[in-house]
Amino acid sequence: MSDAKRATVYFEAEIHRALRLKAAANDRTISDLVNDAVRLALVEDVEDMNAFEERATDRVLDFEDFVKDLRRRGQI
Repeated sequence: MSDAKRATVYFEAEIHRALRLKAAANDRTISDLVNDAVRLALVEDVEDMNAFEERATDRVLDFEDFVKDLRRRGQI
């Protein structure tokens, strides 16, 4: 981690304890665990953004029109 940057992060006491225990149990550092968790969150964000982009051209369906259509077809 030669290009690592230092940051101060405040954890709730129980979260910090859990991190310490998990790090020790897995012979890793808290920094490694936090980096992995943040990386995973960022990957999920990218996946979400990609899903939004894929659906950007989808037809927008107004809720009221949808309900009216359900009523017209006798489904409600």
